[in-house]
Amino acid sequence: MKNFASERSQRAAVQLSLQLSPVAAACALFVSALAGSAHAQVATSGAAAEAPMASVTVSGIRRGIEDAISVKKDASSIVEAISAEDIGKLPDVSIAESIARLPGLAAQRVAGRAQVISVRGLSPDFSTTLLNGREQVSTGDNRSVEFDQYPSELLSGVTIYKTPDAGLVGQGLSGTIDMQTVRPLAFGKRTVALNARGEKNSLGSIANAKSTGNRFSASYIDQFADRTIGIALGFAHLESPVLDNETGLYEPWKKDSRPGVPAGTYIMDGIKAVARSGVNKRDGVMGVLQYRPNKNWTSIVDVYASEFRREETANQIEINLSGWNGNNTPAFGYSNASIVGGALASANANGVYPLVRGMYNDRKDKIHAIGWSNTLKLDDWTLFADLNYSKAKRNELSLENNAQLGNGRGTNDGAGNAYLDSAKLTFNTGTYSTIGLGRNYSNPATLFIGPTIYGSGYGKTPRVEDELTGFKLVASAPVPTMLEKFVSGIDAGINYTDRSKKKRQPEGNINLNGTNPVSLNTDFLYGAADLGFAGAGMIPTWNVPAMVAKYMTFKPTDTESYLISKGWDVNEKITTTFVKANLEADLGNVTMRGNVGIQAQHTDQSSDSNYYDGTAPVGQQVKPVHDGKKYTDYLPSMNLAFAFEGQQTLRLAAAKQIARPRVDQLRSALDFGVSDTTFKPGGSGGNAKLDPWRANAFDMSYEKYFDKKAYFAVAAFYKKLNTYIFTQTKDYDFSKFIPGTKARQAIGDYSAPYNGTGGSLKGAELSASLPLNLVTKTLDGFGVQASHTYSDSSITIEDPSGSIGSKIPLPGLSKHTTNLTVYYEKNGFETRINQRKRSDFVGEIGNFSNDRALRYVVGENIIDFQVGYTFGEGTLKGLGLVAQVNNLRNAAYETYTGTRNQQLEYQKYGRTILVGANYKF
Repeated sequence: MKNFASERSQRAAVQLSLQLSPVAAACALFVSALAGSAHAQVATSGAAAEAPMASVTVSGIRRGIEDAISVKKDASSIVEAISAEDIGKLPDVSIAESIARLPGLAAQRVAGRAQVISVRGLSPDFSTTLLNGREQVSTGDNRSVEFDQYPSELLSGVTIYKTPDAGLVGQGLSGTIDMQTVRPLAFGKRTVALNARGEKNSLGSIANAKSTGNRFSASYIDQFADRTIGIALGFAHLESPVLDNETGLYEPWKKDSRPGVPAGTYIMDGIKAVARSGVNKRDGVMGVLQYRPNKNWTSIVDVYASEFRREETANQIEINLSGWNGNNTPAFGYSNASIVGGALASANANGVYPLVRGMYNDRKDKIHAIGWSNTLKLDDWTLFADLNYSKAKRNELSLENNAQLGNGRGTNDGAGNAYLDSAKLTFNTGTYSTIGLGRNYSNPATLFIGPTIYGSGYGKTPRVEDELTGFKLVASAPVPTMLEKFVSGIDAGINYTDRSKKKRQPEGNINLNGTNPVSLNTDFLYGAADLGFAGAGMIPTWNVPAMVAKYMTFKPTDTESYLISKGWDVNEKITTTFVKANLEADLGNVTMRGNVGIQAQHTDQSSDSNYYDGTAPVGQQVKPVHDGKKYTDYLPSMNLAFAFEGQQTLRLAAAKQIARPRVDQLRSALDFGVSDTTFKPGGSGGNAKLDPWRANAFDMSYEKYFDKKAYFAVAAFYKKLNTYIFTQTKDYDFSKFIPGTKARQAIGDYSAPYNGTGGSLKGAELSASLPLNLVTKTLDGFGVQASHTYSDSSITIEDPSGSIGSKIPLPGLSKHTTNLTVYYEKNGFETRINQRKRSDFVGEIGNFSNDRALRYVVGENIIDFQVGYTFGEGTLKGLGLVAQVNNLRNAAYETYTGTRNQQLEYQKYGRTILVGANYKF
């Protein structure tokens, strides 16, 4: 092959991954302008070209970049990748933060951490995540992976497939993210790597939560028995504080009236100021056993386990603004109201009864995965077999305590005077909303828990289990002689997965053991929380579970009529078969390679749940409901890469793609009833008969390489989504539900997820990576990586249960996503600064009901900085010192309804400072 390294000689190459931190559009254009200069410098005369080349060992930042460029250059599909600079040295807390720096990818922060990833403007629902090529379970309600459960220290890299091929099983519609652990026999010798870092958050301690944390990881790689056996073991520990200051407003903003505010003004029903305190703890273990007794047989066992716990308390002061103050006098009303853009901007709220609340949440996640693969070469044939199993569990406890000013006897002072207050409120944009209170809420002796205007408390205990078993068999066959000129190999295979996901959500009131309010027990008090950022002063904080255990009763249940539909089981059995031809040919001065093939996916989806029939006799009101569907999709795909002289590549790709519905949308659970006036049945719930999202995709990419040191790329993509899934209300046949009820007809309204009209998604990407010594030797050691992605879609969705209006843009879609990394590395010293920037988008947030809620999220600009030094000789050889600051700007997270002046949340998580050391030997 003239311009590509032969695929026949590289087919067994190990997939690496690039820690490509994409760059801003302006920088990408700058890099492309420098390309000519760089090319001129690498061009040589004929005599110079024949001169022997010196061998240079590349390490650190440049090694990770060059490994990543090699993956991108050698791939048949359009891919991005990240590669560890060295084992255990991916620089981020979770792998999501590394992935988010790639062209066309963006992260959504959850509680300050990058947790979910959008690929090319589509929400996480449209992508799938693999670990060593195997589909992964998740601890959330859906199938999308929460990446903060995967320690970056245990991964050698990640490859993101933006275009699929027929042999890529478990592929997503927007992209496929494949996380990879090490292969020990790929290492030349025993390797031990240790990593330790201390952490400090700039917000300081809140309540019982420290502002400090730590990270530790250890990796061991070795080879035995004449390099026929290799093992890799890794352990990573994280203990990180949960700290944030935030204000929040009740959803939705709506046109309404209140005393003192004109009718038709956009207002909301409440406001709160929160100082959140807690801790994240995560322990991850990775193990690999690789056996290769000869060049024809390789057997690999992969094991991964992660335990993640997030324990936190939202310490908050909260005011109901709907008019409800416990029917106390004086009645609620506004004064000095200011209206801006049709929405309430500031006012004095009179006759309010503020609550001091402790909202406790304890979430425990466990993930276990094991896979066993075997590769066997038989003359011209290669067989690959893989067996895998993974399981995830989530157990969660949510408790709330409500306290108000009082005297231990009730909501007034005994003379009929309630402990009401006046609050001076401002509803801001781009900063915290503020609450100025007249009374003092810092003295725990004057605060009593329940009964309050919100009762004494409520609790939930959600549980999720996700289990997946899979088997894969692939045969790579020799090519008939007549096809050898264009085809380098033929792959055919079958993959079977059996997945089941279950959710239960018992709930219930938290009631006082007696009838009188209870004072805050001094034994359970933490330090005071400062809500001065919102103008609300100091409030006490306390141990919520201890108060509940001593003074209250909490008996969660899932058998009440309104809770029956919150439990569900969903099962999926998917059989995938495929055939793929690997292409390779010389077309004059152009080298072509790639693949063409077809994948057939047969899906058998079903769900088992219960519903409540209030018309049935007592004891027979809970009834089972089973529903489901079978369907088959045929997914052709083509990837072509044309290599021209001068290390230029033009890639073309076309495919039919699908993404399976959200797991929670496939539930058969429903709330059912019959109208007392029209006798018409109706309901709401899930839809186990949903078809997947289906799309036709077209991609094109031009790439210019300078060996593996630098590259410039421009890409365009277009997806035609034939359908989109969103909640609608349609006629539904309730025949199987109405026997014995008062219904006079079978057809009624049913609100549920349905397949609706789709639309198009299109965009362009510009990316580059350049060590600046290719421009001038004066800048030796400096380098830049940059990318900018533009995405646009004609698709809008509806969310009838939401609060952000109609014709909502695609969740996860930022029109502009920019990444920039500037680095310097020389003589053991290295430093880098990275910027991740995205425009406004619609995010998916879990609300108090543990339901998915859509909100507009203000575009973010996150900057991280790192500096370090690695000793290359002497007694300290292999030791590296590092300091880094994440979220250098203390960038805020802000959400709003469809209009910017109707803020919903404003949160700041502080800067995170880490100092530590790495040691490799």
